[in-house]
This record gives sequence, structure tokens and C-alpha cells, in this order.
Amino acid sequence: MAKAVGKITQVIGAVVDVQFEDELPAILNALETDNNGNRLVLEVAQHLGEKTVRTVAMDATEGLVRGAKVTDTGGPITVPVGTATLGRIINVIGEPVDEKGEVKAKTRRAIHAEAPEFSEQSTESEILVTGIKVVDLLAPYTKGGKIGLFGGAGVGKTVLIMELINNIAKVHSGV
Repeated sequence: MAKAVGKITQVIGAVVDVQFEDELPAILNALETDNNGNRLVLEVAQHLGEKTVRTVAMDATEGLVRGAKVTDTGGPITVPVGTATLGRIINVIGEPVDEKGEVKAKTRRAIHAEAPEFSEQSTESEILVTGIKVVDLLAPYTKGGKIGLFGGAGVGKTVLIMELINNIAKVHSGV
């Protein structure tokens, strides 16, 4: 099957409208275009009618022009999964950003997926050592859990997040 080809009709920040000649790509499909020599991935968010889709760009849109060619990949955005990704830092489109070269994973999965059944999830509670003593002592994080970070302006939320990224992704190899 030939991949659908369209053209950009409007760019408003990270939102890009693309018009297709024939068939519209499915919602959540990945589209690709060239932005000044760089591959830009767009994700279909909405069908607008008139053979037009509204997409969200996964990177900067500076330099995109109306009329630029866009190609439907025929599927959603996928990222590498498995043991090859442990300790690696990848972006939303599956490209490594840790300067350690290509991720050699055998399997790729879509970024949008159903959550695993509760029975499939681990019930073990293991503490994630962050390397930040006050966090590890007063409010330890559990591995695989979600955390919330709230605070007023200028109290150090960004500093704490940057330190977590440094300690967990670099020092502890992301595990």
C-alpha cells in the first residue's frame, strides 16, 4: 500500500495542519516531514474535515513552510523497548539523546498503549535511591511509582528535578 502524502497548510507553534489528497491517516498516526534537513515527526491529533488533519509536532517547528511535503508512516510513533534501553535516555520518538549511539533493541512499541492489567503489575514496593539525602530520608520514592512535586515560585522545583535526572539517569545508569 502506498503511503499517503500531504502538504502543510498551517503552522501555529507546535500545531501543524496537513491536507491530504485522498485518504486521511488515522488519529495517533505518525507523519514525517523535512524541516531544514532534519526529520520532523508529527502526530495526528484530530481530523478537521476537508481532507485535513491537525497534528502535534514532536520537535521545534521553526522553519516549516506551508506547502511542504508530509508523508504518513502508516502507524503510530514507536520507541525501542527491552533490556537494551535500560540506562539509556531517549526522546518521545525513540531517538537516543544520551550520546551513546544507537539503541540496539529488538522490539519497538507504540507510545500509546493500554495500561497493563492490575494482576500483571508488580506488587513489590522497592525504594528508589535518588542520591538526594533529604528526599531519600523524608519522602522516599518507590520504583515505578508516580510522584507529584508542588511548590511556590522560586523554591527549587526545577533544581530538584535536574538533580534527579542527573543522579538517576547518569550516576545510577537509569535503573
